[in-house]
Amino acid sequence: MLGVLINPKSGKHHLNRQRLYLMRQLNERKLDFTTRDTQYAGHATELAREFAEAGYDQILVWGGDGTISEAVNGIMTANIPEEDRKKIRLGLVPRGTGNDFGRFWGLTRNYKHSLDAFFSGGPQPLDVGCLTYFQNGVERHRYFINSIGYGVDPLTCVYAEKLKPFIGSHHLNYLFGLIAALFKQKPIPVTLKVDGTECLKAGLFTMNVGNGPYSGGGIRQNPDADPRDGLFNAMFVKKPTLRQLYEALPNLFNGHLTDSPFIHTIKGREITIETEENVIIETDGILMSYEGNGRLICIHHAINFIV
Repeated sequence: MLGVLINPKSGKHHLNRQRLYLMRQLNERKLDFTTRDTQYAGHATELAREFAEAGYDQILVWGGDGTISEAVNGIMTANIPEEDRKKIRLGLVPRGTGNDFGRFWGLTRNYKHSLDAFFSGGPQPLDVGCLTYFQNGVERHRYFINSIGYGVDPLTCVYAEKLKPFIGSHHLNYLFGLIAALFKQKPIPVTLKVDGTECLKAGLFTMNVGNGPYSGGGIRQNPDADPRDGLFNAMFVKKPTLRQLYEALPNLFNGHLTDSPFIHTIKGREITIETEENVIIETDGILMSYEGNGRLICIHHAINFIV
């Protein structure tokens, strides 16, 4: 059985035509399917969890990075045996603003191409990141499929959202949002541990922990990250000078950003960020906050993705 999650706010100007094409393709293949539209933030998590617990073995996400991130959270928190979770095959038709997770797999906003990849592709075991944090004394978990960002990263998302009415849903939102965030962000004092060993104690200006290499609409913050190797790649930046920012900006998209000497690169399965501050983060472009320490663990081959 196939469950289709559609975010009607993603690529909404052409959704009716795309929906007709999707229905035609599903019916021509005589598939047993159910379609559900998301109606509010977090709804894709609820729907994916319902699909998983009802025994659906395929879930297709028609939306952006945030929608597939919510779907992953639904699958990972479903009340089903681990072996059943790993049998679920997740697919994606990228229709969001950034589409960074799909970019790694060559999936684009060309919905016909991405849908063909879903129908003709096979399952690839993928890693999933898990953030463990405390909220009001209660331990909580948030899963992510592509990346998690601190400092400049979430502030960029805030500004990118504000720019949508003027620019539309476009990766330029992130570029202009990033430039604004670079001049607004203040360092956060943190202690960083990687696989249990302290590696850095500094003011965090920006940090991106990547399961995949892209973020912010195509920026290659962690160019060597691979969502299949069981490890995170991370980049950490203290407060840079204007000269350093100027020199790094041309390398945002070409894979040489981490060549900049002021950027610290990190690789490991577990990363702990210790701080007494209230922390605002973005997980796959979704904003959230918590206070105090956070622990990131890479769960190796947690789900299957159709490529």
